[in-house]
Amino acid sequence: MARLPDPNAEYPLVWYDIPGAGTLKIPDWQYFNAQGLYVFDGIIVLFDNRFTMTDIAILANCRRFKIPTYIVRSKADQHILNIMKDNGYDSNDESEGKKKKLYQAARQQFILQTRQSVKDNLKNANMSDQRVYIVSNATICGVVKGKRPKKIIDEIELLSDLIREAQTRRGHPNAENE
Repeated sequence: MARLPDPNAEYPLVWYDIPGAGTLKIPDWQYFNAQGLYVFDGIIVLFDNRFTMTDIAILANCRRFKIPTYIVRSKADQHILNIMKDNGYDSNDESEGKKKKLYQAARQQFILQTRQSVKDNLKNANMSDQRVYIVSNATICGVVKGKRPKKIIDEIELLSDLIREAQTRRGHPNAENE
């Protein structure tokens, strides 16, 4: 488990990077307690391709302990590029206009598929629907550094929601107004 203080002094937060359940020999139903997830103010359930039973178990236990959760689909840029390639994109052959059209179509397809997949997984687990934030590493790093990347999906909303919830839970006086 890695402890990472937030580099922005305005937010006295500490982030923790917990090993993924697939990296440990712990059954999904024990993972929540074994990792001590019950002590945190919020939990980010990060997934790349598949939403797992461990992810569902974490969400269910967080609900039991009234811990806010954030479902986050990572590597959006790579997934969008893969969809573009599946649709015939060739970086050596495409004009800028055609590339932009392919990107927009692939982006929309990826967003819709991701949101529907999470909705279906939650429904199959008898859980209520929950927002999924779709992000890429390069874009979220740019946002954190105060830049305005062109390919934003949910990065700004994720960071805003995380900070607002942490401030609310910690009794920050401006949390409701930000």
